[in-house]
Amino acid sequence: MNLVIQSQRRDAFGKNASFRIRRTSRIPAILYGEGLENVPLVLAKVDVIQILKSESGLNTLFRIAFDREERDVMIKDIQIDPTTDELLHADLIRIAMDKTIRVNVPIDLAGEAVGVKTEGGFVDFMTRELVIECLPALIPDQLTVDISALHIHQSFKAAEVALPAGLKLITDPGTVIVLVQVPHEEKPAAAAVEEAVAEAAPAEPEVIKKERAEKEPEEK
Repeated sequence: MNLVIQSQRRDAFGKNASFRIRRTSRIPAILYGEGLENVPLVLAKVDVIQILKSESGLNTLFRIAFDREERDVMIKDIQIDPTTDELLHADLIRIAMDKTIRVNVPIDLAGEAVGVKTEGGFVDFMTRELVIECLPALIPDQLTVDISALHIHQSFKAAEVALPAGLKLITDPGTVIVLVQVPHEEKPAAAAVEEAVAEAAPAEPEVIKKERAEKEPEEK
């Protein structure tokens, strides 16, 4: 963990203060910590973007420097403007390197399933991350799942993921990660014609009734 982010305590609060902070390419933040008081901070927006774009993303471990001290932290949550995609606020959480934590780790699919390659199926990627528990230093950037051997109607579940030593699966082991399915078939043309005829059937009795009336002899 070599990344160190410089910060400073925030002494102005409220919407106007936050707006002024963002105009200087910075964002307001709060550092949380078990058994410690919350610390309001100001972070450079470029530093937060650098972390989010890294391979480990939100699971990136880094050190935050303020008040002549450095703390081990991770990003707990971020707020983004839904209209402009601009960063608005960040929540940081203090990390104890000797205590396990729970994190969401993304899944990367490797290989081409037999059910896709030779059987005409397609891969339904149903669960894209797993919750695992481990020491902060052991958090992986991603977990790789090889789907090469999957045939149509076969799945790969969370319990089958090979976790590195020191990692504990928290997600339900029965959770389906990938399922190879058969594409939905379109309704054949003949079936469509039969359906159209069936829909028109109610009008038939009136026609028959009319024809029968025309054939009946006139009364004298």
